[in-house]
Amino acid sequence: MAAKEHVEEIRRTKFSIGGEPNPLTEDLHQAVKNLSAELYAKDVHFLMELIQNAEDNEYPEGVDPSLEFVITSKDITNTGAPATLLVFNNEKGFSRKNVESICSVGRSTKKGLRKRGYIGEKGIGFKSVFLITSQPYIFSNGYKIRFNEKPCQQCNVGYIVPEWVEDSTLSAIQRVYGSSNALPTTTLVLPLKSEKVKPVKDQLSSIHPEVLLFLAKIKRLSVREDNEDPKLNTVSAISISSEKNFVTIKSMDAESYTLHLTADVSGNEDDTECGYYMWKQRFPVKKENKVDVRSEVEEWVITLAFPNGKRLKRGASMPGIYSFLPTETVTNFPFIIQADFLLASSRENILWDNKWNQGILDCVPVAFLNSFTSLIKSSETAPISSLPNQFRFLPVKESSHAKLNQVRDAIKAKIMNETIVPCESNTRQKLFCKPNEVGRLKPAFWSILNSAKSLGVSFSNISSHGAYILTFSFDEEKYNSILEFLEIKYVDNEWYGKCIAGSNLVKGVQEELYMQLLVFIADNWGSSFYMTNIKNIPLIKYVGMDGKVNLFSINVCANKLLAADSDHISWLINWNTEFHCCNSKFILPAVTQKAIRSCLKKHTLKKWLKEEVKVKFVTVGQYADDLISSLKTDRKLAVTYAHFLYHSKKKNYLMEHEIQDLCTKMPIVDNYGQVTVRRDGVLVPAKGSKWVELIGSNPWRQYNYVELGEDYTRSVTYFGNNASGEDLVSFMKTNVGAADVPFLSPPNAAVPTLSSPLTKTNAFLLLRWLNYLRKKECLST
Repeated sequence: MAAKEHVEEIRRTKFSIGGEPNPLTEDLHQAVKNLSAELYAKDVHFLMELIQNAEDNEYPEGVDPSLEFVITSKDITNTGAPATLLVFNNEKGFSRKNVESICSVGRSTKKGLRKRGYIGEKGIGFKSVFLITSQPYIFSNGYKIRFNEKPCQQCNVGYIVPEWVEDSTLSAIQRVYGSSNALPTTTLVLPLKSEKVKPVKDQLSSIHPEVLLFLAKIKRLSVREDNEDPKLNTVSAISISSEKNFVTIKSMDAESYTLHLTADVSGNEDDTECGYYMWKQRFPVKKENKVDVRSEVEEWVITLAFPNGKRLKRGASMPGIYSFLPTETVTNFPFIIQADFLLASSRENILWDNKWNQGILDCVPVAFLNSFTSLIKSSETAPISSLPNQFRFLPVKESSHAKLNQVRDAIKAKIMNETIVPCESNTRQKLFCKPNEVGRLKPAFWSILNSAKSLGVSFSNISSHGAYILTFSFDEEKYNSILEFLEIKYVDNEWYGKCIAGSNLVKGVQEELYMQLLVFIADNWGSSFYMTNIKNIPLIKYVGMDGKVNLFSINVCANKLLAADSDHISWLINWNTEFHCCNSKFILPAVTQKAIRSCLKKHTLKKWLKEEVKVKFVTVGQYADDLISSLKTDRKLAVTYAHFLYHSKKKNYLMEHEIQDLCTKMPIVDNYGQVTVRRDGVLVPAKGSKWVELIGSNPWRQYNYVELGEDYTRSVTYFGNNASGEDLVSFMKTNVGAADVPFLSPPNAAVPTLSSPLTKTNAFLLLRWLNYLRKKECLST
C-alpha cells in the first residue's frame, strides 16, 4: 500500500475521519491529554530524545549512520514560524509499523528490545518535539506527514493525528541542505515556536563533543546554522565523528578498543581530536538489584572511557556519567562511566537511591581494576617510562556525590591490593609491586643514581634494601597527588646508606658525581642521616701509604683526615707518606680536593667535612707546625722534617716568617743521634767544620749547645727533589742559627785551652774569631 493511502487508512480507521465512528476515539482523546500533561510536567531534553531515537533506528549496510541538525531563519513550512529546525538522518526510513506507532500513545516498536541495544527510556521519544514546535513534519520513505498539538477539528484529538503534506516543503528543504546533495532518507522539519528559538539555539550550541562516545550506531553528528547572511549566525557549529579499533579481551567477558573522536567546532582551533581507551565489561544483574522497568535485562554492560590526552569539551561542562548519552553529573573522576542507568526525566542526574543504579555502581570498581590493569600491563613492548602517565586515570580527587566517593574508596582498596606500581628492576623484565611495598627516593639521589648508571655503575640489588623502588619516571613532583593517593611514601633514611654500601657508587664514579653524593649527604645530614648507619659505611676517600685511594667511614676517620686550603695538595700528600707513622694523618686525594674547590656548594660541603667528618683543612705551614710535636723521638723523621722545610721554602710554599717560626721550634738530631728540642746554640756538623779543628769537641754541651749530627750532611732526594749536605747545612745556618768558627757565639764560659801549640792556620782562625766576638761585644775589653 502506498504511503499516502496508509496515512488515509490510519485517519479513517483510527480517528474516524471520513469513516465509521471509532468507539476508542474518546479513550485516545484522554490518552493524548495525559501525554500533554506528562510532556510539560517533565523537564524533557528534546535534543537527547531525538539523538536517542536516531541511535535506535535501523541503518542500511555499508552506511555510516549520521545525524544532522540545521537551524534556519527561513519559514520553510510557510506557517509563520520565526525559525525552522531541520533534522536529517540516513536511517532505513519509516516503516508502516513506525508510522502506526508514532500515531499512537504509549505504543513503541522498541518495547522489550533493550537487550538488543535499544536505549530509548521515557516512552516519549519523537513526541518530545512538541516542546519546541506545534507542527512537526516527517519526510521518510515516501511518507510526507505532519502532526499538530491542537486537537483535530474532525476528531478532537491532537499530537498523534497524521496529515498528508501536499505543498512544496521538500524543495525548500533541499535548498537549505544543499542542492548538490541527495536528501537523507528521513527528514524532520520543526517550525519553532517563537519563545523556543533561543532555547533551541542554546541547546544546539551546547551539544557536547563526546555525545557519540557510547553510541553504538551513530558515527557522525553535526550542527550548523543556515542564514542568508552568515554574520547573523549565532549557533556554534560542530561536526563530530568517531572511529573504533576493537581488541577483545576474552578471559573476563570484556572487550577493549580505542575510539577516536574528532570535533570540528566553529571558532575553536584547539583540542579538536581525542582518542579514548574504552573498556566494556558485562556483569550479571543481581537479584536484589532487579527493578520492574528492567525486568527483561539479565546483565549490566559497563563501559569506562579513558581519554588519551585532553578531553573534548564545549563550555564548562565535563559529564562524568553517561546513560548512552551524557548526563549533567560531574564526577571529578578522570574517566567516564557509561551504563544503562535509570535517570531523572531531565537527564541531569542518575537516580542515586535506585537499587538498579546502586548495583551498577557496585560493579564499577571491578571494571576499573580490570581495565586499569590491562592498560598498565597489556603491552609488553611499551617502555616502562610510558606507564606513569596512565596512573592519571586514578580517581585522586573526591567527588561531590557520596555514592561516587564510595566507588572511589572501593577502587582505591582494590588498587592498593594489586601488583600494579612499576618499580626499578634494572633488568629487561618489568617489575610491578603493591603500593605499600614501594618507596620513593629524594630527587637529588635520583640524579646521582641516574648519572652513576650512565657511567656503568650497577644497581641490580636496588630493591633488596627493604623496599621496592618506584620507577624513576614515576617519582616526579607532577605525580605527587597520585602517589599520595596510593600512599607511596619515601624510603626510610637507613635505605640510602645500604644502597651506597651495596654498590660501587663511591669509587665507581667521577669526582664531580662523588661531590654530588657528599653534598646530598651534607644537605640532609641533620634532618635525615645523623642518627643512621651511614656513618659506618666506607664513604670518605683518602690516600693510603701506598699512594692508592682508600675509603674511611665517617666514624673511623674523625680527626684523621687532612685537606689543603692551598694549591699544594700533591706536595702535602707526598710528604705525608714520610710523616704518616708519626702523625697518623691521611690526606684527601688531590682530585677530590680539586673537585671540592670547584663544587657549586663548596661552602656547604666544607662546613660538613669540617664539623661532622672532622676533616682539618690546613696550609703547608699549618701542616708543618702540627708535625713538630710528633718528631721528638724519631731521628730519621726529624732530619726529614728539615728537608721538608728546606724544599718547601725553596718552592715558596712557606713564607719567610713561617720558616723562622718553624725552625725555632724544630727538633734537631745531634751528633749522638739523639733528638733534642731545647737548645741555646747550634754547631754545624763536626765533619768538615773549622770549630773541631780549633777546639776538638763540643765543650758547651752543658750549656745546651747542640752539634748537628752527620745526618744533615748527606745528600737525599725526596719525590724528585734533591738536597745536598751543603744545601741543608746552609739552610740550617740561615734558619736555625747553626754556626762555625769564626762566626760562632759561645756561651758565657771559658774556651778550653789547647794542649799543643796552634798551627798557623788555627792561629789566624782564632784571631778572626776573637775579632768577630769583639765586634759583637761578646768579649770584655
